[in-house]
Amino acid sequence: MIEADEITGMTLCDVAEAIRSRRISSTEVVEACLDRIEAFDSKINSFILVEREDVLRAAESADDDLARGVVRGPLHGVPLAHKDLYYRKGRVSTCGSKIMRDYVQNVTSSVLARLEAAGALYLGGLHMSEFAAGATGHNEHYGNCHNPWNTAHITGGSSSGSGAAVVSRFVFGAMGTDTGGSVRDPASACGVVGLRPTYGRISRFGTLPRSWSHDTMGPLTRTVRDCALMTSTIAGEDPNDPTCPDIPVPDYAAAMDAGIRGLKIGVPTNYFYDDVSEDISETLAESLKVIERQGARIMEVRSPDLVPHNRLMETISKCECVTVHAEWMRKRPQDYGKQVYNRIDAGLHIPATRYLEALSLRGRYLAEFMDAVFEEVDVLHTPVIPKSVPTIEEASYHGNEAFQQISALMTNLTRPISYLGLPALSVPCGFSKNGLPIGFQLVGRPFGEADLFAVADAYQNATDWHTASPDL
Repeated sequence: MIEADEITGMTLCDVAEAIRSRRISSTEVVEACLDRIEAFDSKINSFILVEREDVLRAAESADDDLARGVVRGPLHGVPLAHKDLYYRKGRVSTCGSKIMRDYVQNVTSSVLARLEAAGALYLGGLHMSEFAAGATGHNEHYGNCHNPWNTAHITGGSSSGSGAAVVSRFVFGAMGTDTGGSVRDPASACGVVGLRPTYGRISRFGTLPRSWSHDTMGPLTRTVRDCALMTSTIAGEDPNDPTCPDIPVPDYAAAMDAGIRGLKIGVPTNYFYDDVSEDISETLAESLKVIERQGARIMEVRSPDLVPHNRLMETISKCECVTVHAEWMRKRPQDYGKQVYNRIDAGLHIPATRYLEALSLRGRYLAEFMDAVFEEVDVLHTPVIPKSVPTIEEASYHGNEAFQQISALMTNLTRPISYLGLPALSVPCGFSKNGLPIGFQLVGRPFGEADLFAVADAYQNATDWHTASPDL
């Protein structure tokens, strides 16, 4: 008999194979996850809702199918949980807000539908910043999510519960969303793998938009192989989302198996290291040595100035977000958290000409970045968060003059990539001097996720940072 701790310690790929081969049942896996959540999530606060009875019934059904020789797909019987803004028809998705606390959805998101078709089970809705508006993970309505490595510290946001639940071994994988860094930041801060895919690679249908010009749907997992499996399951054209092009989804497993010998990895000489702490810079340098030993070529590269990209991305995001929320802000302003309300309200004061200018410049800036960077290298390697992960108190909005500085710190290295619509992968690579995880960011060409997975998988084959888990 496999012990519960051994079950919850498995990777997604391993537990999926164990269920398919009937070495363990889906019911055993679900019960192990539920017991761990019950024992430890009171101090992490990674879940908004746990659907205990529903997921146990679903696990029994999955086991019955296997007994009859029916395999639903590669994720048959595996419990997952997701940021609570993925809609499910007939169910509530709170979006981390008071306003949508009781709002029953009338559609199911394409991502959840594809995961279900692959056999995955829905365990519950995960904590998030209110309306995905916050890089720290604070939430005035549902309490703050705590970093499992040190509960005094933030998880990063806005997919705070997704990062915390995966590293806590509550679930084997979780969906988040990334507008300006909301998958990569919690992945880095919690020590898991997190993908922001190319804009349009994964359908956004059935999720509440924050900024429709930047929103992407991305998985957070313990390993790169797990992340690739989830991505291959949900990626591809969707008639419900016109931004999803008919571009075939590559065989990510084959790309990882092929290795990275001869692949050119770029290290930026400007912007990304302008304000990085010494311990993070040294840790990333060590990660590059590992990647080089796997056969890749490490090269310095200079990118265009990304300061304008950061500003333009913020302009678009604020304007589009206030458009989504305009009616609620008129009718229910008191039901927003103060920080979130003020952040959204700022979009009302941006001229339409500035918004249109920010949109119109994206193509030119993307072309400049492609010429400067990806004419020279195949993948760019950068920090994700330039300083040690701050405490919840340090990053608090209320009465804190440093709030704006910390909020910017969390996204300065991620937002320019969002503005350009490029894929980026956060990979755990060590711990900072305050004991919190460090991640590096791999950036690729449009629809170049296969290269990112290959580099990150080669790194994980030679290291064990991804196997570390907090002592809850």
